Amino acid sequence: MAYHKGSIPFGALFIMLCFGMAKSHYTIPLKIFIGTFNSSLDLDLTPMKRIQASGNGLSLASDPAGIVNFLDMVNNLQGDSGRGYYMEMTLGTPGQKLNILVDTGSSNFAVAAAAHPFITHFFNTALSSTYQSTGRSVAVKYTQGNWEGELGTDRVLIPSIPGTTTINIATILSSNGFFLPGVNWQGILGLAYPLLAQPDSSVEPFFNSVVRQTGIPDVFSLQMCGAGLSASTTADPAGGSLVMGGVEPTLYSGSMWYTPIKEEWYYQVEVLKLEVGDQNLNLDCKEYNQDKAIVDSGTTLLRLPVNVFSAVVEAISKASLIQDFTSGFWGGTKLACWLKGETPWRFFPKLSIYLRATNTSQSFKISILPQLYIQPITDVGGSLNCFRFGISSSANGLVIGATVMEGFYVIFDRAEKRVGFAVSRCAVNGGLAVSEILGPFSSADVASDCAAGGLLKEPLLWVVSYALMAVCAVVLLILLLLLSCRHRDRSGEITDESSLVRHRIK
Repeated sequence: MAYHKGSIPFGALFIMLCFGMAKSHYTIPLKIFIGTFNSSLDLDLTPMKRIQASGNGLSLASDPAGIVNFLDMVNNLQGDSGRGYYMEMTLGTPGQKLNILVDTGSSNFAVAAAAHPFITHFFNTALSSTYQSTGRSVAVKYTQGNWEGELGTDRVLIPSIPGTTTINIATILSSNGFFLPGVNWQGILGLAYPLLAQPDSSVEPFFNSVVRQTGIPDVFSLQMCGAGLSASTTADPAGGSLVMGGVEPTLYSGSMWYTPIKEEWYYQVEVLKLEVGDQNLNLDCKEYNQDKAIVDSGTTLLRLPVNVFSAVVEAISKASLIQDFTSGFWGGTKLACWLKGETPWRFFPKLSIYLRATNTSQSFKISILPQLYIQPITDVGGSLNCFRFGISSSANGLVIGATVMEGFYVIFDRAEKRVGFAVSRCAVNGGLAVSEILGPFSSADVASDCAAGGLLKEPLLWVVSYALMAVCAVVLLILLLLLSCRHRDRSGEITDESSLVRHRIK
């Protein structure tokens, strides 16, 4: 690598754009102006959510029934935004230990039950005397990847919860793009509602079973501690906490802010507006909730509807000091690189998401600093620090994923049908907090229901699809009967040529 270094004032830095994620080489020039500094560089590199405080009795060291101690659940997660956050669980009799990905965006508890190149071990059902197959097949498709398998039940030992719980388990027998290189988990823990469970909502999800069998409150909370850390496969994993049964007060600072759960399938919330820096995007609030807006720990990035994403990129481009930024960085195909020891965060604005409060005439905003959405990647090595854009466009609604969730302690209060946000105590980078919550704000300037008029939910779409198929089948049957009548002889018998049975055999 060779580059020309011009006259540079103190404090100025070189900023470079480099390679895409595809297996090809790129030479990306980037021009930047810092004061009077003007430099261009060619570089070749190998690619590679104070409305309502928490005075509800949940913020205790143990749940009100005294079944569990929340402090025992602190730091029970490992992982990071790039590889997901997972916890160790014990399945079957005798117990087999597996790492299970925590996912608030799905509802099946599924584990690998066959060998796969990207996992080190799997759940061997033949070795568990308590495993029972239901004989039902199941298939689940995610935004990225899919798997197929068989439904069964077995005992699961959940850390810090006394005794074992009998859980519906989907055993993954084949998959495509689900298990990825570098991940250290062998299954997924879907924590959403029964409506998303596959093959249908009769399959009781994991947390529903835990609440029913143990008597803990129908609340869990999640802290993900990867703020500002590398999302690469070579970095040491961060950590976090999944607290089942309530809220652990040592994990957050300030007040807890709640937004209503709009619908109980995903954890669907209502986004009222977005700001880049202090600039309101001024989009119709229905744009933010197109299809749906959800809180999903199993999604790495902050995903935005296409129009919203374009507006955010445009606003960030204008607000930052960086000129002529390549579209590949915004699109997620290229990384931006700085010289070792330099960081880009000073050049980017904070991003704020306004959520409707439980007092529906008010809102609050959760804000993330660029340390959360301009994310370090350490896979490249050399003399550069490289970063990716932690926001992407989405055709399936707005998703508040790990990019945002790492800034907050998030409470999934299913009993009160609300999601809570508080500033996470581990959302710190370089000694500085990288997230904040402010409010209340009046929501008089937005529609009373920003989520209205969206697309039908996926389960309803299936119902509509099956209904249309049934109508088509009836119409087809009528047409076939009419056609057969044309071939009847005068005695009313059906000829061989018009026989439906004969043609089926053919």
